Amino acid sequence: MEFITAQGAEIPALGFGTARFDSNDVCRRAVEVALETGYRHIDTAQMYGTEGAVGSAVAAAEVDRDEVFVTTKLNDDNRSRDRMLDSTKRSLEELRMDTVDLLLIHSPNETVPVEETIGAMNELQDDGAVRHVGVSNFSVDQLRRARDASETPVVTNQVEYHPHRGQGDLLEFCIDENVMLTAYSPLDIGSVMEDTALVEIGNRHGKTAPQVAIRWLLQQEMVSAIPKAAEHEHVRENFNVFDFELSDDEMRRIFEGAGGLSDGLRERLGL
Repeated sequence: MEFITAQGAEIPALGFGTARFDSNDVCRRAVEVALETGYRHIDTAQMYGTEGAVGSAVAAAEVDRDEVFVTTKLNDDNRSRDRMLDSTKRSLEELRMDTVDLLLIHSPNETVPVEETIGAMNELQDDGAVRHVGVSNFSVDQLRRARDASETPVVTNQVEYHPHRGQGDLLEFCIDENVMLTAYSPLDIGSVMEDTALVEIGNRHGKTAPQVAIRWLLQQEMVSAIPKAAEHEHVRENFNVFDFELSDDEMRRIFEGAGGLSDGLRERLGL
């Protein structure tokens, strides 16, 4: 397993996502398989309705709780101080945990100032209920505002990022400021399987297109990926990405499909 150190937090670079499962039973079993396979970073959210399944799987795993990095996210209507505190307490109950490793604001909300939400999240850190805080779906300017509002480091911004959708400006900022960019939907909801470039590159390495997409993300500085899979074979396949490396030419070719490389990002990534 590879790790990313962001603002002092050490986080497994490859995680397992839990959005869009057909049922909690399917999710719970998939998380169990993920933990058996070697994943040590599990991502959930109040909106997904999978916190209970994640909590059950982690509790049943033959892995110490301290070895599993668990992330959850606040619903859009749980941004005021009181609702944030109450909903996080319920999340911890669902997760069967005293502490969640990372709590994110799921998306910007103009009706509640980010300063109020971040301030309440900092309170939970003081109380030991939350270890680290972060955001999701924030622009560079919104991320700056969240960082300015927080008494503690904002360790990540979780956004959609994959070979068909670039995040160049945000990634440049994250690299410069030591903030992890967590890539959700890293397989573009399965569409990477039909990507000719990824298939060709994968054939050279004896890997699948999804494995190439994940490897492309993990080879970028400060980037974490959280693929989701329901089929257990795919859960294991997505984890099997640490035994090969993409060349600079292959990295650049994949970047072309994601909108290209700016001079600044090319320099930061050494490509």
